[in-house]
Amino acid sequence: MRSEVFPYYYRVLLLGKPAKDLFVSVLLFPRPICCYTPEVMLEVDITIVGAGVVGLAVAHAASGTGKTVVLLEKEPGPGRETSSRNSEVIHAGIYYPRDSLKAHLCVEGSARLYDFCTEHRVPFQRIGKVIVAATREEEPSIEGLYRQGVENGACGLKMISRSELKLREPQVSGTCALLSPDTGIIDSHQLIRRIEALALSKGCTLLYNTRLTSLEPSPKGFVCAVTGLGPEHYAFCTRALINAAGLHADAIASLAGIDIAEAGYRIFPVKGQYFRIRGRKGRAVNGLVYPGPEKGLTGLGIHVTKDLSGSVRLGPDARYVTEICYDVDPGRATDFLKSARRLLPFLTEDDLMPDMAGIRPKIQPPGGDVRDFVIRHEHDRGLFGLINLIGIESPGLTSCLAIGSLVKSLLLDACLL
Repeated sequence: MRSEVFPYYYRVLLLGKPAKDLFVSVLLFPRPICCYTPEVMLEVDITIVGAGVVGLAVAHAASGTGKTVVLLEKEPGPGRETSSRNSEVIHAGIYYPRDSLKAHLCVEGSARLYDFCTEHRVPFQRIGKVIVAATREEEPSIEGLYRQGVENGACGLKMISRSELKLREPQVSGTCALLSPDTGIIDSHQLIRRIEALALSKGCTLLYNTRLTSLEPSPKGFVCAVTGLGPEHYAFCTRALINAAGLHADAIASLAGIDIAEAGYRIFPVKGQYFRIRGRKGRAVNGLVYPGPEKGLTGLGIHVTKDLSGSVRLGPDARYVTEICYDVDPGRATDFLKSARRLLPFLTEDDLMPDMAGIRPKIQPPGGDVRDFVIRHEHDRGLFGLINLIGIESPGLTSCLAIGSLVKSLLLDACLL
């Protein structure tokens, strides 16, 4: 065995003899758990595809139960896509249709996440949010959000008048607002690292730089073929497979033989860009400031968010895209300013600077109806042991621990855990 040290202290393990049978995998845990030669097929109990915050939460929930849990991630580290490119907001559960998974898991997940952050010292603040009616004409829609949030079980919601809004946010222009005191902000990067560490401590094996290339049903579950850093490849058998691949979840479902168009599993990526507010004007807001959501919940509108350092940014916008590109277009500053000035009239274009972008894995096509999370055991498609998590966009970060718990329940119900 030969090893080399890579960034993040990942260890590359070259295993097997002769040389033509070598494969390359990357383990965060520095011990050779995955050994395979063509004569012996490794068997594991549960394989999770995707080490975003949701995949990690599933690994955390499923590990430590006496089962062998393996997590595959094509990137060199965890949370490199949607999980770390968002507003880092802990949502209260206001926007989503009653009895939907998004509503239920957001409300449950918010409570779980605050408790988790307190216990494990993940930085967060219950900073609160106002959803503002910029004009009288917008007031009915804001009041509708209030009623929907109450029905969903969101905590502490309150409609506030113009004068109450001014007391809370003196620089924000609006006729009234919905106050959500339980909305917060979180350091998503530290959350990801903490859940990763806990999953490892419970015995989960994390394989980074490892891409699932084929998935074949077998009498014992599924045969997974994967590639590592080089041209080498290998295979193993898993009893259960959890598809938490985010932007690529439809591709994983397709590998299993599911017609993603017929199932409604096709991902339509939606890019959201952010602009940061320069200097002192960034200190003009005390909490999170949102407009009414966009039609069809394509996005929540260009809103004002703060991070834990106190820095303020605008975004995201929402545009369907056909490629994964995280560049920010500086030319969009004019559109951002036009939208933001309805609530923050003191801003000028010179106050904005490009910040970052993220991409959401929507299953709602352009102009289509609002879609819920897909969290589904595919046993009725003849794929016993395959659990798909598809369209896990916002409020996925808030819901991650609740999703992990739900997937654990599905595994238990199927006697796979």
